[in-house]
Amino acid sequence: MPDFRCVAIGTAVADRFRSTGLDDRGNAVRRLSAGAAGSPCRHCLRLADAGELILLGSYDLPGPSGVYWTPSPIFLHAEPCPRFEAADTIAPIIRPSLVSVRAYDAEDLCLYDLGQVVDGAAVEAPLFRALADGRTRFVNVHTARPGCLLCRVERG
Repeated sequence: MPDFRCVAIGTAVADRFRSTGLDDRGNAVRRLSAGAAGSPCRHCLRLADAGELILLGSYDLPGPSGVYWTPSPIFLHAEPCPRFEAADTIAPIIRPSLVSVRAYDAEDLCLYDLGQVVDGAAVEAPLFRALADGRTRFVNVHTARPGCLLCRVERG
């Protein structure tokens, strides 16, 4: 198993969404109640409990840049939560989803041969294969159906 870390969005970004009520695209964040299946907070990287107040907004991914760059809808807890900082731990929001593992190289180009859609409970094999490949600079894990970023994964 390679040394790795799942990288949550920065606390300053989460605080800005909460305090200004605006997302990275200038849209008003939506205030919602988490459904029974939970909503994946991109700051603490855990599912919000059913009924818990969450925010929905558009987040500008820090990478990849260039032709593969895209914004992503994200959920955040409406109240401050601790940022996920665990090393060598798969973020809890990955496990319950069908996910898309997307590896990128030093030029922010997608490494198609390393990409895979897999049940989140079985993410280790494709994720560790991508991280072990010398071409990989980082991996983004997205929900496979809606395509929203769950988190970035970097070597430890």
